[in-house]
Amino acid sequence: MAEVIRMPRLSDTMAEGVIVAWNKKVGDKIKPGDVLADVETDKATMELENYVEGTLLFIGVEAGKAAKVDGILAVVGKEGEDFANLLQESAAPIAASSNDTAEKTVEQNTAAPAVTAPTSSNSNDDRIKASPLAKKIAAEKGIDISKLSGTGDGGRVIKKDVDEYTPGAAKTESAPVMNFVATTTESHTDVPLTQMRKTIARRLSESKFSAPHFYLTMEINMDNAMASRTALNEVSPVKISFNDMIIKACAMALRQHPDANSSWMNDFVRYNHHIHIGSALALPDGLIVPVIKFADQKSLSQIAAEAKNLYAKAKDKKLQPAEFSGNTFTISNLGMMDIEEFTAIINPPDSCILAVGRIKEVVVKKGDGFGVANVMKLSLSCDHRSVDGAVGASFLQTLKKFLENPVTMLV
Repeated sequence: MAEVIRMPRLSDTMAEGVIVAWNKKVGDKIKPGDVLADVETDKATMELENYVEGTLLFIGVEAGKAAKVDGILAVVGKEGEDFANLLQESAAPIAASSNDTAEKTVEQNTAAPAVTAPTSSNSNDDRIKASPLAKKIAAEKGIDISKLSGTGDGGRVIKKDVDEYTPGAAKTESAPVMNFVATTTESHTDVPLTQMRKTIARRLSESKFSAPHFYLTMEINMDNAMASRTALNEVSPVKISFNDMIIKACAMALRQHPDANSSWMNDFVRYNHHIHIGSALALPDGLIVPVIKFADQKSLSQIAAEAKNLYAKAKDKKLQPAEFSGNTFTISNLGMMDIEEFTAIINPPDSCILAVGRIKEVVVKKGDGFGVANVMKLSLSCDHRSVDGAVGASFLQTLKKFLENPVTMLV
């Protein structure tokens, strides 16, 4: 009996997914484990695996179109099987963004099984046969796709080929930027929203306008932290960054101030016993928050290694849902971009988010004279429904002690 393949929920915040490319076409024999399509979610581009054996009878969403979660993507069954009634009886509609109705497509496929639904799985360029996802990833990594040997049908370059390619001296290109040329006429460029950008807009709007934010700012002397980091990196198996030190310090401070490690749940406040630190990372498509889980129980070198691995996977769009969900506290660091101070919007379901500015030299009073100190400003955004001002202030005081005397994090 034919079975309907639906759009799965590939992340906790996913409402819809865009079919980047179909890797199979109507009439293909497929088996469990085959990758049917590449799907762009609000967090990453992921592979949609098939779970039934049979023939691909129907494709309900064209490449480049979006489908709601649980929307019909395809039908798999016996070759020549009538599936019209199955689609009509299905409660979930075909993706709203698809212009063709299910009935029209069913008639086309039933009358002429050999005709495939439009897809973008193959390039029309005879010189370079590659899937759209492979081209996209190759462009992001700065890889010349013409140098790759394709393992797909007919020598087509697929995502796997790009992931496994090791260039001799390839340079990773920066995020695409809009180039504007001086003109005497009015003009503009409209760029469609990605799934990630849509989700960021929705979630942050909900957070900003539903959670009553208040902000606390504190200045940290980083002289000892800078000296400690230099000493630590002489023995650490992986380079420890200031952000790694902040993650560790926040985790230890949260252990002493569990009220800040909480979530507003409308009818109750949830106080988390575990400490999962989200570390916001900017990507070309938007913002993603890889999560360092049980950060309070990990050493600085363990945090550094895990963070480095998560950031690399995020940039390559390989993060799995479990790796960017479950945060109980979030850090947003713009210090590397020379930002001295800012406030951040709380990342649900957290009650707090810490905004980190750059370290800069300032003149300070030392003894009878003056000297130079390296200082950093931290701003804590709190949800006043679950965290009071005194709780946030006490957390920052403890965080300050850890960062100004890092040896206390090692005992």
